This record gives sequence, C-alpha cells and structure tokens, in this order.
Amino acid sequence: MRMWGVVALLVALLMTVAARPAAAQAVVPRPLGAGLIVSQPSADGTATPSVVLENPIGQITLRDALALALRQSPELASFAWEIRARESAAIQAGRPSNPVADILFEDLGASGRAPDDGRVVGPQTTVQLSQLIELGGKRAARRTLAGLDRDLAEWDFESARIDVLTRVTAAFLDVLASQQTLALAERNRALFDQVDQTVRTRVEAGVVSPIEQTKAGVALAMARIDAQRAQRSLAADRTALAALWGHSTALFESVAGDLLSPPLLPSFDALVQHVVRNPEVARWVTESARRDAARALESARGVPDVTVTAGYRRLSEIDSNAIVIGASIPLPFVDRNRAGVQAATQRVAQAREEERAARARITTLLAAAYRNLAAAHDEAAALASSVLPGARSAFAAVEEGYRLGRFGYLEVLDAQRTLVAAETQHLRALAEAHKAAAQVERLVGVPLADAATTPVKGQ
Repeated sequence: MRMWGVVALLVALLMTVAARPAAAQAVVPRPLGAGLIVSQPSADGTATPSVVLENPIGQITLRDALALALRQSPELASFAWEIRARESAAIQAGRPSNPVADILFEDLGASGRAPDDGRVVGPQTTVQLSQLIELGGKRAARRTLAGLDRDLAEWDFESARIDVLTRVTAAFLDVLASQQTLALAERNRALFDQVDQTVRTRVEAGVVSPIEQTKAGVALAMARIDAQRAQRSLAADRTALAALWGHSTALFESVAGDLLSPPLLPSFDALVQHVVRNPEVARWVTESARRDAARALESARGVPDVTVTAGYRRLSEIDSNAIVIGASIPLPFVDRNRAGVQAATQRVAQAREEERAARARITTLLAAAYRNLAAAHDEAAALASSVLPGARSAFAAVEEGYRLGRFGYLEVLDAQRTLVAAETQHLRALAEAHKAAAQVERLVGVPLADAATTPVKGQ
C-alpha cells in the first residue's frame, strides 16, 4: 500500500494550490448622495426576503425621497446582484482543475504463455489519477481578470446609483414646481375673483357697462380652469415620484423644498475639472487594468500546461503490483497564441481611445447642461429683479386706479395677465435651473458647492 500513499500525497499537493480570489479594488462612491444607505444582497448570495416597501405619508424632503429610492429601487437591486455574481465568478476563477480518475482493464480473458518468449499472459488492471498543472501564471491572471470584472460591475452600480439620484431629484423638483404652480394658480384665481367683485360693484353702481362684468367672469372662469389643470398635473407628478421607490400610489401629502432660491452657478472651468470624477470616465482606470490583465492571460495561454499522472497497476498473471507515473505536455510548434496576445494588446490601445471619447462625450454633455443652467439661472434672476416688481406695482396701481375710475377694465385685465405670465415664467425658470443643476451634478459627480470650491488632484 506504499504506492497508494504516494498517489494520495501527489493529489493532496496538487489540490492545495487552489487560488484565492483577488482583493477587490476599492470603487470610491461619488459624493452625490453620500451617507444614504443602498440596500444590497447578502454576501453569500442568498436572496433577500420580500418585505413591504415603505410608502411615506405626510410631508417629505428631497433626502427622504432619495433614501427611499436607493433602498427600494429594483434597478439598483439588479446591479447589486450582478456584483455578487461576479464575486462568485472571481472565486471560481481561482480554483484549480479537478483531478481525473481513470481505470483501465487490459488483456481480459487472456491466459497461458506467450509462444515466442514463454511469458505468462493474464489480465491487468490499472487505476490512475491525472492532474492538469497550469503553467505561466494562467490561474493568477484569470483570477486577476475576474476580480477586475467584479470592480467594473461596481462602477456600473455606481453609475446606476447616481442615475437614480438624478431621476429622483428631477421628479421631486417636478412635484415641488407643481405645488408652487398650484399655489400660484390659486392666488391668481383669488386675484381674478377680487377684480370680479370690484367690477360687479361698479356695474351695480351704474359706473361701468355690464359687458365688463361678463369679461371679468370669463377671466375668472379661465383662472379656475388653470387651477384645476395645476391640480391634475400635481397628482401626476406625485405618482411619478412614488413610482421611483416602487409604489404606484403616492400617499405623501406634500414635498418640502426651496424652489424659489436659484441654484449656485460656478464657472464652467471649475466644473469641467471634475469630469474625471464622473463614473463613466473614472471607470476607465479599472477598464484599462482589466484589459492589461486580459493581455497577461493571453500571454500565459501561450505557455503549455503539464498533466501529471500517478497510478497503480495490478499484474494478475504474476500476482504482483506496480506504480505508474507519467506526464504529458503539448508541443507548441504550431500555436503559441500569438494572435490572441496581439488582439489583447490592440484592445489595450483601444481602451485609451475609448477613455478619451468618454471624457469628450461627458464634457460635451456638461457644456449643454451648463448652458441650460446658466440660461435658466439668468432668466430667473432677471425676472426676479426687474420684471416681477414692475408687474406687481403696475397691477396694484391699475387696480387702484380702476376703483377710482381712472382706468378701464381692459387696462386691469392686461395688468393681470402680465403679472400672471411673469410669475409663471419665473417659476418655470427656477424649476428648469434646479433640474439643470441636478444634471450638471450628475455629470461632474459632485454637488455644485463642492465643484466650486474643491480642486481636482492632478488637474
């Protein structure tokens, strides 16, 4: 049985070289949404138990909406499962190949002596184990490649996380703007109602024609229609926001936020430095490392592997045992995987160009988003500083003059419409400015306040 001890020792030595997965390269989350918890599957890959998704009531803030979406987004859960799957693949990539057991029966039914030399002929039984030994660092290269694949999945998750933050912010701003629009429509309705009462009083006093009362009634009816339209728009926007955290019905009563304060407007030069922090650009450091690892794996595949064999043979004709030991190796006369290495090298060069293209694309998108932000910011500032004060004072003066008989109803109606249009345009410009700011933050990967004050290393 000494031979079996040798075989067992050989197998044990071969199996102890099982590789461990490479340590993950840290993918640093972007500052957007920092501190908000993202629900992820457990590390062992078991499915998370089904739970009742939270659907808040009362008043919510932007942070509440973002936290809910990150915890309950099915899209993010899908990316998180992909990370877990690639972690398992990285572990599997480090495993050695299994040994192969062979059993061979030879010369069955044979007996007697050979006629030429008189050798005894009888059945033989051979039991052997074979193990492939990978050379050239194939397993280490494969393990490194799988680890980088896992890191790329984490970058994809980071991009999806910021996309969710941006979409939730935009939907939240839509609800906030709809609330402000409804409040403005209600104020305008009250304003038209007040003017209608003034006209009615003057008609009853015989000062003006009843036609003016009809005109005032039409204007009041239009104001009520605008208020109803604003209510329907608010209901639709509330439902759209609730859908982002997994519910088809919105139970919250309102959102709290400061829409009337315009967002910051840093210089474009300060923002463009942070393009490298966008996940779609930052991931190319990992992608380039992955392609280097793929090239290393292709180079390793050009080195032939060795298969070693050890076994036991039973020689029944002479009642004896023997040890079988062997090895085999491919002869790389025809294929040394040179084309595979060349293709991997070309993909390394391709990665550099793709990184440049990604940076150019994000810079172009940033320029467009910044243009929208600057235009909406300037429009809102101009309306707030000059148009709105003038429209409000003009309406107050015309309304007072109408009571005193100095102006006709057409002047009052014109002043009303000018004021309503100015307030509506101001609100729309503020909403567009805040949504453009959210898009800019998505492209630079940091809040506008940080982008304006924090330099980027290496720039």
